[in-house]
Amino acid sequence: MATRKRLSPEESRLAALEAARGLLIETGPQSVTLKAVAARIGRTHANLLHHFGSAAGLQKALAGHLAEAVCATIADAVRASRAGLGHPREVVDLAFDAFDKEGAGALASWMILTGNEDALTPIVETIHELVDEIAPEEAAHSGSATQVHEETLALVLMAMGDALIGSALARSLGLPETAARDRAERMLVRSLEAVADKS
Repeated sequence: MATRKRLSPEESRLAALEAARGLLIETGPQSVTLKAVAARIGRTHANLLHHFGSAAGLQKALAGHLAEAVCATIADAVRASRAGLGHPREVVDLAFDAFDKEGAGALASWMILTGNEDALTPIVETIHELVDEIAPEEAAHSGSATQVHEETLALVLMAMGDALIGSALARSLGLPETAARDRAERMLVRSLEAVADKS
């Protein structure tokens, strides 16, 4: 009889969040339950209850986990883009993919619809931390941190909207499915050009 590896509390929590992320991507936010995650990682419902308190707590932790991973990647891409080593499209695709392919848009919508709106707090706070981290660098180039806040707001709202109805709306308007991403890319390119003109 095989014995289960004993995990530290942090390892157990991380394994549960990765399993929850897998369920979110594969079958949608409604499947992210304590029971389903426990079954996926071979733990008990009580074990997950101990870590997260409830399904709502699990979803809130998952939202934070997704946001942290995505924002760390976006921060690297922003810096590369500003240094001329990357392209604004990479930043756009990372943001849009986080809400679409990674399931953050569906998770956020599900939490709002089920009355778990405070679970969005980790997403909002993590994005805010990212902006606060890169805004001083940006202000050094453009003289204004406000521009970074405005662009981040626009990019996140576009990515969220695109994840929810982008494909269907683009098709109905006779536009390519990438129309929102293309528009977001143009926004960032114009911003970079404006910064270059000021320097």
